Amino acid sequence: MNGASAATRHVTTRAVLWVAISAGLLLVLIANSHLVYVAIVSQPECVAHVRQGEGSAKDGKFSAARSSCTPR
Repeated sequence: MNGASAATRHVTTRAVLWVAISAGLLLVLIANSHLVYVAIVSQPECVAHVRQGEGSAKDGKFSAARSSCTPR
């Protein structure tokens, strides 16, 4: 093995490593930006639920800790 071949292999390995790291970071950024987009765009309406103090755990019904919906 001569010096030029080893140097070329070293440069190629570093290039592949940087491309893999960049691709991984890009994938994480895309996934996180999608989650932020969905969180901002989706504004679910109030859903029917048992209000605080109305349900009992014995019946298998649980109430929201604090509802953001309009009170009764």
